[in-house]
Amino acid sequence: MPFRKEPPYTHGSPASTAVVLVNLGTPDAPNAGALRRYLKQFLSDPRVVEIPRAVWWFILNGIILPFRSSKSAEKYASIWTEEGSPLRVHTQRQAAALAVQLAGRGHHQLQVVYAMRYGTPSLPEVLVQLKQQGCTRILVLPAYPQYSGTTTASIFDAVFDHYRQVRNIPELRLIRNYHDQDAYIQALRQSVLDHWDLHGRPDKLLMSFHGVPKRTLMLGDPYHCECYKTARLLAKSLGLTDEQYQVTFQSRFGKAEWLQPYTAPTAQELGRQGVRRIDVMCPGFTSDCLETLEEIAMEVKEDFLHAGGKEFHFIPCLNESPAWINGMVEIVEQHLAGWPTMSNAAAREEMARQQAIAAERAKALGADR
Repeated sequence: MPFRKEPPYTHGSPASTAVVLVNLGTPDAPNAGALRRYLKQFLSDPRVVEIPRAVWWFILNGIILPFRSSKSAEKYASIWTEEGSPLRVHTQRQAAALAVQLAGRGHHQLQVVYAMRYGTPSLPEVLVQLKQQGCTRILVLPAYPQYSGTTTASIFDAVFDHYRQVRNIPELRLIRNYHDQDAYIQALRQSVLDHWDLHGRPDKLLMSFHGVPKRTLMLGDPYHCECYKTARLLAKSLGLTDEQYQVTFQSRFGKAEWLQPYTAPTAQELGRQGVRRIDVMCPGFTSDCLETLEEIAMEVKEDFLHAGGKEFHFIPCLNESPAWINGMVEIVEQHLAGWPTMSNAAAREEMARQQAIAAERAKALGADR
């Protein structure tokens, strides 16, 4: 396998570090052509669809792409904004806000960029650009809090596949998950409380996570367990009883059994039971996208109201909320540990800050007695 040509090297060039925020991806436009290209790349990933390649090639190219592209385009058109795809807009804003906050904390020798696993800007293209800029350390931050072979592992595949063709590989760190980190849980908690402060509380809160085939759980994928741990921690932080919230799974595709309970049927059943109001949030999505804005905020809302429910609220994803940007900063700084991204003065100031925090915690625990 030939290696890619290395950019010109200049002796004495300072080492640099980059954080790459990677999201799933989005079509470039809400039309059939763009959807066909996007879906072909997405659904051709063996991490996403574990069906023998020859069989799946026929299904994908002979059935799904010719008939689903137009229908998917109509759905994307219903959520498209003047700035473009909501997922791309929010991911771009998150990266920009994260860069500002990290710089404000003294990480001046660091840049933050974003990439998509499918679509543009593609992850390989971004890694090439960082190489050309002389980047020697890269931290990959998936936009998926819960690890799954269908999502996080696919990002890792793309990173490893890219560097198989690179002679001079940078130092790499890849964040596997953060489903139970306090920074993430507290950002979710704040988003819920902010919504409830404005609109009051529901009879029931649904935490809807993206679904995956049940067989992946049986084969050892930890996604199901990590979703439930996120839900438990969030519910505890909100002071909810078991009866006040429920975990569900959305976006089922095909005829195989997926993780249950399914979101839409659950919402319908709650409506039939006389539950007046439900709020639905999607903790597994850090940016609003088709699955949240169209599937939940439109389709599931209609299902619930038609089944007898009276009031439906969708709680937006974390997006670029201050609580989440601060949470991302905390997660990133944990994984940057040991990398020289600060000036000496900033590093000393941060060390003093951390020592002060540790001393306060020790005092609170009675260590000074």
